[in-house]
Amino acid sequence: MSGTNEGTFEALRTQLREAASTFADGPDALEGILLGMVDDVDRAVREPLEVFPVCHHSPASAVAMARRLREKQPKVVYLELCEDMAPLLTELRNCRLPVAVQAYATEVDGFPADWAPLSVVAPITEASAEYQAIAYALDTPGVELVLVDRSSDHVFQWDARAEQPAAPDDPEAPPAEEEAALHGDAVGVEIGDLRPRFAELEEHLLRHGRVRHWSEWWHQYVELPLGDADHDTYRQVMFLIGSLFRRLAPGDPHRVRVDEDRERHMWTRMREHLAVTGTDPADCLYVCGAFHAASDVEEFGVHGADTFEIGPRSGTKWLHGLIPSSHTAIEAQFGLASGSVSIAAALWTKNLKRTRVKPYRLTGQAGTKKTAPARTAPGKTPQPVPQAPTADQLTGFLRRPPVLDQLDEAELLGWSVDIVRAARRNGYLASTADAIAVFQTSILLAGMRDRARPTPYDFQDAAVTCIEKDAVPGRRDVRRLVEIMMGGDRIGQVGYDALPPLARDVHDRLAPLNMKLQQRGVQRALLDIAGRPELEACSDVLWMLRYLMPQGAARPIMGERRLGERPIQESWDLALGTHQRALIELGYEGVGIEQVLEQRLRRTAYGPQATAAVVLEAVEDATLYLRSRRLADELGTHALAVLASERSVDGAPEVLRRVRRLLAHYRTSEPVLPSWIESFVKAGYAHYCTLLPTAFADEEATVRQVGAMLGFLFSMEGLALSLGCDRTQLELAVMQSHPQEPSKVALLWAAQVQLGRLSREDLRARCDELLGNPLALPAYPRYLSGFVHALEPVPALADFVVEAVSNAFGRLPDPVLLPWLPTLVTTLRSGGADLAPLLIREAGRIFPGRLAALDEWVPPWREPKDAPRADRAVRAGGRRGAVLPAAHPATCDAVATLLGWDGAWQPEIAGAEGATLLARHPQTAAALEVLMATA
Repeated sequence: MSGTNEGTFEALRTQLREAASTFADGPDALEGILLGMVDDVDRAVREPLEVFPVCHHSPASAVAMARRLREKQPKVVYLELCEDMAPLLTELRNCRLPVAVQAYATEVDGFPADWAPLSVVAPITEASAEYQAIAYALDTPGVELVLVDRSSDHVFQWDARAEQPAAPDDPEAPPAEEEAALHGDAVGVEIGDLRPRFAELEEHLLRHGRVRHWSEWWHQYVELPLGDADHDTYRQVMFLIGSLFRRLAPGDPHRVRVDEDRERHMWTRMREHLAVTGTDPADCLYVCGAFHAASDVEEFGVHGADTFEIGPRSGTKWLHGLIPSSHTAIEAQFGLASGSVSIAAALWTKNLKRTRVKPYRLTGQAGTKKTAPARTAPGKTPQPVPQAPTADQLTGFLRRPPVLDQLDEAELLGWSVDIVRAARRNGYLASTADAIAVFQTSILLAGMRDRARPTPYDFQDAAVTCIEKDAVPGRRDVRRLVEIMMGGDRIGQVGYDALPPLARDVHDRLAPLNMKLQQRGVQRALLDIAGRPELEACSDVLWMLRYLMPQGAARPIMGERRLGERPIQESWDLALGTHQRALIELGYEGVGIEQVLEQRLRRTAYGPQATAAVVLEAVEDATLYLRSRRLADELGTHALAVLASERSVDGAPEVLRRVRRLLAHYRTSEPVLPSWIESFVKAGYAHYCTLLPTAFADEEATVRQVGAMLGFLFSMEGLALSLGCDRTQLELAVMQSHPQEPSKVALLWAAQVQLGRLSREDLRARCDELLGNPLALPAYPRYLSGFVHALEPVPALADFVVEAVSNAFGRLPDPVLLPWLPTLVTTLRSGGADLAPLLIREAGRIFPGRLAALDEWVPPWREPKDAPRADRAVRAGGRRGAVLPAAHPATCDAVATLLGWDGAWQPEIAGAEGATLLARHPQTAAALEVLMATA
C-alpha cells in the first residue's frame, strides 16, 4: 500500500507551494505549515493500521463510523478512551443515553490531599462515533474492543494543577443549572477534542464565517459538507483539520507534552497488543480524535519507535461506575455553545434518514428502538469489503465551491409555527404574525451570512429577535425554547443493573414505598409508621440519605428525628432520580449507606479542623441515625481529648447545647451514664474553670461564649461534684475574673449571685446606681445584654431581668430612653434570641393579664418590704384569697390539716376564715396564688 500511494498528494503539494510563494512573496514559514499539513495527511493515510479520525459528538463522524464499520468489519477496534474504563462499557446496555463512564477516588495516594476526591468522566451519546464503535465491538462476535488511552490515574499524574496557583471562585458568577452540574467537578475526557487552540485562528474563522461561536462554525463548514462525503474524503479532510489545529496550537509546553505523551501511549499499547495477539493490522481500526490522528511523534504507526515508557500508576484506589449525563452537562464541561449537542442529535437523526445508514445500537439499550440484527445466509459470515487504494480526494474537495442547499420551506415553516406555539405556552404574546416574521428573518439572516438554507442557529437568532422583545415572562427564554424544540436537553439514566451495590441496596430497601425512584423530578412519599411498622426501616434510610446526599434529594416535609423519639408519621419529597449521580458516587465509598455514614462521621470527627463541638455533633448523629452505641462511645472518648487540647472558648455554646441534649437522652434511655460522658463533664468542668478568667478579660471572647461556659459549669455542677470535682475551683475562677466590658460585668454579677457572693438587694442597688449615673446610661443596654445572657447559667434571674428592663423604661425620660432603645432591641435580638422566650414567659407571669388591672397593679419589686406577704397577695388578687378556700374546700382542708388547723366550715363566714388562714400562713398563700395564676 505504501508504494501505491507514494505520489498521492504530489499535485496538492505543488499547488500549495505555489500558493505560499504567491501570498507570502516567497518561500517561508507559511510554505512549511501548508506542506507540513499535507505530509501529516499523507502519513496518516499511508499507515497500514487504519486510523479513523473523529470529532466528539459529531453526527458526520458517527455516520461515517457506522458506514465504515459495516464495510470493513474490523476484528479489533482500538478506541481512544481511558484503558481502565473498559469493564464498564458492557453496562451501557442497561442505561439510557447520554451517560458518562466515571473513574472516582475518594482517598488519594500519590497526589496532593486537596485534590480529593478525584473524578474523571467520559460522556457518551448515541450521536457519537465512539458509541458506534462500542456497540459494534460488543455486539459482534469475534470482535475485540481495546481501550488504548492513558489511565485515569495518569490523567492526574500529567495534570499541571500542582504547578499552577488555584484560581479563586468568582462570587458574581451565576449558579450552574441542575442539568449542567451532572458531572460535578470531574475532569472530562472525550474522543476528538477538535477545536482551535490558537485564539487568533478561532477569531479569524468566526469572523469570516459570519458566525457567533465555534459550534455554529463547525456545523456550517464541517458537519454539513461531510454529511454525505465518502470514506476517503471524510478521512482526509479530518486529517487536514487536525493537522491545521495542531500546527497552529500555542506553544504551551505542558499541553504539548501531554498531547504527545497521549499519542505515544496509545501507539505503544496498540503495538503491544498486536505483538501479543498476532493480529494483522489490516484487520484493525484505530478510532481517535483528528487532533491526535495527524501526529508526528516518533512512536506513530505500527512501525514506530518503541522508546516511550509508560510509568506506573500511583497507589490511589480507583472505583468505576456510570453516572447520568445530559446535553447541557456536556456543553458546560467542554465549552460548547448552549444547545449545540441537542442540534447535533437532531442532525444525526436527519442524516440517518437521508443517507439510509443503519447505525449500531447495543442489544437491549434502554431508550432506543430495537433493531433486528442483520441476517445472513446459513453457514455464511459477512465478509469485509477489501480496501481500495486511497486516492487524492482532498484536492477536489478543497477546490470545489460550497454546495448551497436549497431552502426547505416546509421545514422552516414548521419550525416557525412550533416556536410560536411553544412561546405562547410559556407566556409570550406571540401570534401568526410573529411566525411569519421568524420565517422571513431566518431567510434574511442566512442570506447575510452567505448561506441559502437557514441553519438552526439562524432560526434561533431570528426567533429571539422577533418574539423576545422586552422581557421574559416565564422561566424559559426564547433561545432555550428553540433548543427544546430542536431536540431538548436529553438526560440519561443509569439502569438498576448498572448501579453500584449501595445504590441497588437503597432501591431495594425503599421498595415498600411503591415509588418510581429512578424517575426524575420530585415525588411525595407518605409514611404511616404507626399503621405499617415495616416503614420505619424506610424512614431510617431516608434520614441517612438526607444526611449524605445533596439538599433536595430527600427532604422531610412532616416529621423530625430527635434523640429518644420514635417516628409515628412522616412525609418526604424524594428526588433520587434527579440526584442519581450523587447516589452512585456514594456507592464508591462503601457497600452500604451505614458504612458510608460511619466513614463520614469518623472523617469529620478525626479531621484536623475538628473541635469538641464538631465531635459531639458526630456523636449525636451516630446515635440519631445509626443507633450505634459503639461508635458513639468511640467518638465521645475522642471528644474528651479534643476538648482538653482547645485553648479558646469559641465552641462553648455548641458544646453546652449538645452535652445537655446527650445527657438528657442517656438519662432517660440508659440505666447508667456512659463512662465517656461522665469523664467529659468532669474534664469540661475543670477545663472551663481554668479558662474562665482569661475569657472574661479577652476582648475576642463574646458574652454569649462566656455565658455558655458559665452555663456548663452551673448546669453540670451537680454531676461534676458527684464525680469528684471541687466547687472551690469555680469560686476561685469567679474571684479571679475582672472584666471591663459592661455585658461581661453583668454576667459576672449574675455568677456571683448564683454562688451566693452577691445578694439580690446588692445587685438591685448596683443597677439603680447605673440608672442614676448619666455617664453610665449609654452603656446600660450592654449591661442588659449581659443579664439576658446570664439566663443561660442562672435562669432564676429571669424576674430580675424583667425588673431591670421595666425600671429603665419607667425611670428614664424619653430624651434619654429613645436614643438607646434601638440598640437595646438589636442587642436582645442578635445576642439573646434563644433566651427571649424565657423573658417573655416571666413577664407574662409578673404583669397583669388584663389592661383594666394595670392601673391598680403594683410591681412586686416596689411593694413595701415590711408588709405581710398575705396582705400583698390579697391586694394583688383582690378578693381571690378569700374566695380561694371556699372554691376549693378539699384542698384547703388538706392544707389546714398539714398546718395543724382544726375547725369546721361555716358558709356565712367562709370567706373571712379563709382570709384569716391566709394571713397566718403567708408562704402557703403565696404558693397557692402562683398555682391559681398558672392554672
